[in-house]
Amino acid sequence: MADSIVIIPTYNEKENIEGIIRKVFSLEKEFHILIVEDNSPDGTADIVKRLMKEFPGLLFIEERKGKLGLGTAYIHGFKWGMKNGYDYIFEMDADFSHNPDDLPRLYHACAEEGADVAVGSRYITGVNVVNWPMGRVLMSYFASKYVQFITGLKIKDTTAGFKCYTRKVLENIDLDNIRFTGYAFQIEMKFTASKMGFEIKEVPIIFTDRTRGESKMNMSIFKEAVFGVIKMKIRSFFKKYPKVK
Repeated sequence: MADSIVIIPTYNEKENIEGIIRKVFSLEKEFHILIVEDNSPDGTADIVKRLMKEFPGLLFIEERKGKLGLGTAYIHGFKWGMKNGYDYIFEMDADFSHNPDDLPRLYHACAEEGADVAVGSRYITGVNVVNWPMGRVLMSYFASKYVQFITGLKIKDTTAGFKCYTRKVLENIDLDNIRFTGYAFQIEMKFTASKMGFEIKEVPIIFTDRTRGESKMNMSIFKEAVFGVIKMKIRSFFKKYPKVK
């Protein structure tokens, strides 16, 4: 059995899902895939179920009743991955903005270099983003700087969503107490892991904006990240984080 599972949340990703699944399974290192599907009306689940017959024991799907948020999708996947015995649990988007070729590099950072969390970082070697308009690049970059300032996190890409967690991290974080559901979820998970003493390592990647399908980013998600970070920091003053190391 593979020691790694890649969690891919989906909602209306029929244009990308088959391609991303086949690409992951083409890698030299073996990764299994769990699709957390939020009842896409475009038939994404049907494509995944067809591919499950081609990749038995490698590809899995968990279907939910509706669009319940990115954070809850990943937490659902984390729990599934731990229950099924995986030691390395990955987050990855379905739209090729995260290059599957970088999965082995994230794995190596944890399995060989001793990191507890590996983050695919857009900003560790400058700004490595392709196909974004300049306004969005600047918004994302300065949002990460803002989060660094508020939280004290040392990593440069605080909002990154391409990550590898070791089993130990997810077993020790109280996943039911993670409050955010949108992109602020990514910040809260890194902040919590850091507070608990886990080592977070950034791995440089090139982020390419989706070319098919529609972005899930909206103003409410952005507001959650901006204002939620302040609330999270204030709560941390009154919360005791168990030190695992």
